[in-house]
Amino acid sequence: MEGLRVYYNTDRGLLKAVDDVSFSVGKGEILGLVGESACGKTTVAMSIMRLLPAGARVIDGRVLFNGQDILSATEQQLRSIRWKQISIVFQGALNSLNPVLTVREQIAEGIQAHENVDKRTVDGRIDALFKYVGLDPARRTNYPHEFSGGMKQRIMIAMALACNPALVIADEPTTALDVVVQYQILDLIRNLREKLQISMILITHDLAVVAELSDTIAIMYAGKIVEYGDTFEIFEKPKHPYTRALLKSIPKMQGAKKLLTYISGSVPDLTGPVAACRFYDRCPYAQKVCADVEPKIEQLSTNQAVACHFWRDIENQ
Repeated sequence: MEGLRVYYNTDRGLLKAVDDVSFSVGKGEILGLVGESACGKTTVAMSIMRLLPAGARVIDGRVLFNGQDILSATEQQLRSIRWKQISIVFQGALNSLNPVLTVREQIAEGIQAHENVDKRTVDGRIDALFKYVGLDPARRTNYPHEFSGGMKQRIMIAMALACNPALVIADEPTTALDVVVQYQILDLIRNLREKLQISMILITHDLAVVAELSDTIAIMYAGKIVEYGDTFEIFEKPKHPYTRALLKSIPKMQGAKKLLTYISGSVPDLTGPVAACRFYDRCPYAQKVCADVEPKIEQLSTNQAVACHFWRDIENQ
């Protein structure tokens, strides 16, 4: 992805939901896209799939997949990409499954749209998918309401894998699940990468999830990526004030006990004028230049990049 900008037409004006976002995902790699609610994570996912709602406009940028720009692809080309090469586990399985169709019918639809296979072959693949995600194949003819929340999430993962895609986007795959089921879903995602070598974009606001699974992390704030790089490097040596504040807000199992901190203030209204650095109003290190000059992403090493004027000064404190 290169320089993606996506704006929404709203009653209050133009909302700059995603503003100059760039990142890449290698084969077999998991990228964790992290940030607060409404920071633009899901808009990035919908842009990759070309499933943006009415009112959204792609202003600039490219989304390259195997050398092809998805944003300029024709509808026919998109049909060959969606689900066959790139699939998505939508946020909220309860709202993503059709309540009047059996689970078997919903998974089969994607397979039959891309492959000329008979019913027996489809059923065999669905059975194999159910076993892989830890569900009883005999339940493939059940309706969504007959499954628990964790089971629905497994069904969505099975659906995303139905056509053997190269890239899977998982949008908040553990939202609203209890901690036991969350662990099971995360373990399933880990096995996907290890056994199938699938590339994945894992969208979440949970730093513990990305620490567990991701190879690289992109930290988003108010439509921009403020820090990007190797997971270990960012957790061990965060550079951006926002990343540092996020890490201080989660408890640690080891070391001395410390009071958890929080980030005061709120995310800026992206329909109106904002400071050049969008974290300006909440940053304890902010100076006038932060309001006037946008900090560009600076490549610190092969493993880490940050957008902050004063990251060196902060690091020495």
